[in-house]
Amino acid sequence: MSNEPSKSSPMTKEAASNIQSTQATGGKDTGAGTFAARAQSAGDKNTNTSAGGDKK
Repeated sequence: MSNEPSKSSPMTKEAASNIQSTQATGGKDTGAGTFAARAQSAGDKNTNTSAGGDKK
């Protein structure tokens, strides 16, 4: 077995939407600073980066 870390996939807007929907349906907080909000932010950044948008 190798000690190399596994490759990860960037967060997509679709995955972030699923996370946020699941959290909201379960009655969890989806406001600023929550996992769902961070996932959405990452999905937005990854979409902008892959589309040639500004990297901030």
